[in-house]
Amino acid sequence: MRPETPPNEAPGSDPLAIFLEWHNTAVERGLPEPDAFALATATPDGRPSVRIVLFKGLTDGALRLVTNYQSRKGEELARNAQGALVFFWPGLMRQVRMEGRIERAATSESDAYFASRDRESQLGAWASQQSRPVESRAALDESLEAVRARFQGKDVPRPPHWGMLKLVPDRVELWLSGPHRLHDRFVYTRDGADWRVERLAP
Repeated sequence: MRPETPPNEAPGSDPLAIFLEWHNTAVERGLPEPDAFALATATPDGRPSVRIVLFKGLTDGALRLVTNYQSRKGEELARNAQGALVFFWPGLMRQVRMEGRIERAATSESDAYFASRDRESQLGAWASQQSRPVESRAALDESLEAVRARFQGKDVPRPPHWGMLKLVPDRVELWLSGPHRLHDRFVYTRDGADWRVERLAP
């Protein structure tokens, strides 16, 4: 859905509040995969990688996601904590980009979220050595069955190599589709406790 009249000014002073408003709209309208976003990380020498992950909430000004800390993104972030992400909701014709430092959330947050997951997802976190070569699908299924037997009749604890990450943005860009490719772009840069905003050429 395109805005009827492109705004002349930024849509607000707090880009994270606007992000949540747009995300909630995408959810309420039943748009496909409203939580999906592309997350980019890089090695210390600048080799980038990107993948689609899922949004797990915004708390205390930081965006949450979960991962295996031994995955490619986990290992890259351990050596280079800077990351970038982008949400795009075609049904709204709106996009949000964020850049900032990514670090592990508190252990209590990881424990609480893991406990809320369904049991099969909990078992899968133990069974998969994310980003590592695996011989076959059958080998992966065998690993899952071994884990299922290991925790038969027991609660599944959170693996020590799995948990929540948080991105603390210091730069956010809001993009709204406009006619003739003259889109509206507003970049917000962290300035102490506030945000400095500028309009960018499309």
